[in-house]
Amino acid sequence: MVAKIKEKIINLLPYRSLRVRIFIIILTVGILCSVVMRYAIMNNYEERAVEQRSTTIQNQLMILANHLVSNNYMLNYNSQEQNYRTSKEVINAELELLSSLYEGRVMIINSNFKVVKDTYGISEGKIIISEEVIKCFQGVNTSHYDPEHGYIELTTPIMDTSATAENGEKNSGDAIVGIMLTSISAESIASTMEVLNRKANILETLLILGIVALAMILSIVLTRPFNRVIQAINEVKAGYSDELISVPDYDETVHIVDAFNQVLKRMKTLDDSRQEFVANVSHELKTPMASVKVLADALLAQEDVPAELYREFMEDIVSEIDRENQIITDLLALVKLEKKVQDLNIVSLNINDLTELILKRLRPLARKKDVEVVFESMRPVVAEVDEVKMTLIMTNLVENAIKYNKEHGWVKVTLDADHQYFTFEVSDSGLGIPEESLTHIYERFYRVDKSHSREIGGTGLGLAITKSAVLMHRGSITVTSIEGEGTSFLVKIPLTYIAQQTV
Repeated sequence: MVAKIKEKIINLLPYRSLRVRIFIIILTVGILCSVVMRYAIMNNYEERAVEQRSTTIQNQLMILANHLVSNNYMLNYNSQEQNYRTSKEVINAELELLSSLYEGRVMIINSNFKVVKDTYGISEGKIIISEEVIKCFQGVNTSHYDPEHGYIELTTPIMDTSATAENGEKNSGDAIVGIMLTSISAESIASTMEVLNRKANILETLLILGIVALAMILSIVLTRPFNRVIQAINEVKAGYSDELISVPDYDETVHIVDAFNQVLKRMKTLDDSRQEFVANVSHELKTPMASVKVLADALLAQEDVPAELYREFMEDIVSEIDRENQIITDLLALVKLEKKVQDLNIVSLNINDLTELILKRLRPLARKKDVEVVFESMRPVVAEVDEVKMTLIMTNLVENAIKYNKEHGWVKVTLDADHQYFTFEVSDSGLGIPEESLTHIYERFYRVDKSHSREIGGTGLGLAITKSAVLMHRGSITVTSIEGEGTSFLVKIPLTYIAQQTV
């Protein structure tokens, strides 16, 4: 019960529709692409803006660092000379200007990690030891951007190029006499990012609306061929048309239409076969009844009918009733065989013994026709078959070979097998079958010689029943015949029965 309710709920969900699925896929892909593109553009702009601002300020800091060295700002900080005081005031003014221009803070740190200048005036004389400062003294410039607090922190080495080692070569480690630790505001970048973000939101909204419209249009356009297929199928189902349909828009619709056209052809064939079958059944059942009525009317029309004539008429009536009963019996057997849901009662059976038993039953009929029946077995055969239906196959073929044979004729039954199949062949010296009739002999009520078939009591259903029983065993039946010389039927059936898989 729960499973049924769950199935009904799933059937009601909109995603089962191909149109909805196409719409969702296009919309999802479009939105993801727009979001990724927006993120990439904004992130790329932020990185480039920070890099450009850092490079510009770093260049100015390098120039200022050279001024510090050239004016002995680091070495003679406590000097009272007039020239030094003048240079110091000029450099301090440059530092204040730089700090004010970029809304930042500049600290100058000497080789003892002591702050000798702070544009904020709050850390002078203090010791600063940090990872960035230590790396800068080791010759590695650092740049750190903090988007959360909106600042960029830079370290710039103050290089004294006149410092040399004892061997006369310059030593870059000893040449760094101080560090410039600079923090500048990134509010302008954040403001620009905010403006760009607002514009990106507007653009993204417009883009999503466009994607929604595009997804709706494409979902309708892409599913339109399938709607035409459904419409054509509904027209055929309603009976408005029985023509083959064609929707060549996609390979998928072509495959669907081809499969449907094959089914339609099969339905037409079955319908034609059904109509022909009904007509044949009506004719075959009507003929004996008509004969019975004629005989009964003839008896009723005569007075004082002699007992001999009355007996003769009654024998004819009984014969026609037997014929009617045989037709009905064969029809019921054929209907049962054609039921796809019917299961075979498969058993492991000795085919040699079964053949001997069937021939034993039919030899009295052969002696009446003076027909010799010969059985030739190539090897012992044991197969998985339905005994009743296998008996039906063999009996029909051997009985037909005897009935439709010449006087003093012969019937040869050959049994053989390989590692997969066994073969049951029935050959005779009978009347043979015309070449144009070979493709029709398995049709219901088809008779090669209707007058001769009626004389021997044939209903035209025996071979149709036989073929149905063979196909139920996943086997095959073939026929070769020369008119006036004889006929040979070859039945080929698997030794091991394999049930048909149901999808």
